[in-house]
Amino acid sequence: MAVKANNKKTGDKHARIIAAAVKVFAKNGFFQSKVSEIAREAGVADGTIYLYFQNKDDILISLFEEEMAKILASVRQAVAQEADPAKKLQAFALAHLNLTEKSQELAEIIQVEVRQSSKFMKEYENTQFFEYLNIISAIIKEGQAAGVFRADIHPGIAKRAIFGALDEMSRYWVLSTTKKYSIQKAAKEISSYFLKGVLAP
Repeated sequence: MAVKANNKKTGDKHARIIAAAVKVFAKNGFFQSKVSEIAREAGVADGTIYLYFQNKDDILISLFEEEMAKILASVRQAVAQEADPAKKLQAFALAHLNLTEKSQELAEIIQVEVRQSSKFMKEYENTQFFEYLNIISAIIKEGQAAGVFRADIHPGIAKRAIFGALDEMSRYWVLSTTKKYSIQKAAKEISSYFLKGVLAP
């Protein structure tokens, strides 16, 4: 029983550090944030951080991995509720942009701060991000097999183009002080731009 209690305590501290890192990175920016600030926000000693993470980059990567796992599950669930490939693409767009609206601190880290970590950009093998992109390509392939989407569309190009448009809208949503468009409107319009271009005659 004691082992289970210790494991729970360990998990709680890890979760607190990750949650604290989200707040500190979003508030100060990745470069300006200090491990001591994350420790203070998490309510743990500075040295405790290094029992779980090697350095600040490691915290950022762990944060990204854990949150991406949640995002993947959420988006897959949204897409699975639709049978029509065109509606699946719309569901993906809405789920993606909804995540930005639900947690702006986390969205800011993913949109801005993650890309400022040289270790993340150069050394990290971002398999979960590729899984995320492949949700789009799977929808395109399904639509092609059903004769709904054009057969000459390359799924690998399409997934990056669609994600790029959604990513830019997410970045705008995070950085803009005045939100001119609703998430729902943005998702619907972006989906329509691509759907009208990929639908078979």
